[in-house]
Amino acid sequence: MKQEIHFVTGKGGVGKSVVAAALALKLSRQGKKVLLVELGDQSFFKDFFELPEVGFKPQEIKSNLSLALWTGESALREYAQYLIKVESLAKLFFDNAVMKAFINIAPGLPELAMLGKITSGPRKYGPPVNFDCLVIDAFATGHFKALIEAPRGMAQAVQIGPMGEQSRSIVRVLKDSEISRYHIVSLPEELPLKESMELADILNKELEVEPQLVMNKVLEVNVPRESLQKAESATTSDLGLFAQYLEQQLDRQAQMMDQAKTRFKNVAKIPLFFETEPWKLVEKAVEKLP
Repeated sequence: MKQEIHFVTGKGGVGKSVVAAALALKLSRQGKKVLLVELGDQSFFKDFFELPEVGFKPQEIKSNLSLALWTGESALREYAQYLIKVESLAKLFFDNAVMKAFINIAPGLPELAMLGKITSGPRKYGPPVNFDCLVIDAFATGHFKALIEAPRGMAQAVQIGPMGEQSRSIVRVLKDSEISRYHIVSLPEELPLKESMELADILNKELEVEPQLVMNKVLEVNVPRESLQKAESATTSDLGLFAQYLEQQLDRQAQMMDQAKTRFKNVAKIPLFFETEPWKLVEKAVEKLP
């Protein structure tokens, strides 16, 4: 069985991390061994799930579900140790101030290192990643675009040698629809949807893939439209004003959903849940994911 890689991205504030956790939990309940990966220096899930620590090494948080936090430097450090085989030499190499500065300023290097780690299983290159699925709680849309462009840029800059070849092999995995899946999380609002559609066009152009749109926090009102309109007639009452607000929100939401369907073949919908307990919120989202 090929390892699956699910990238979850979206405009900041749309709830992509909760959707990523829900997707990871859903896959783990199908009997797959799943690793939920956060990218960057800080863990959202550490505070969200009240965990003592989240680090580079995977830790199990549910049956079949583990969590890790990967940065460009930590991925490079592991890869160097894998090649050099001697931990003290790798530590000496990376603890060098010049090397640290180079990693931070080299264009695209942290992104390339993270993608190299993420795709290492299907490419059979580097330390083994013994999971059936990786669910990547990826960067927000702007940084995610830079992430997926990094290997292509490196491959064009370095035409020959192992760096160029590894970059091209990363691109091949990113374009393989049997391995890599893309989920863009949006809200039924104009700006998040616009960013989602723009990113979908970029993914289609750069990687020839069609992402899924996950419309999050969709307002569901179990009241007939006729009842809302009837309540609106009492415009001076709080109930009338609230009914008017609800109908406006529902109309705008319907417009956004229609607009989304003009771009995305696959649109999933997760309702707005009034739930404060983190795992209960994630489990409710699991029930709505296709």
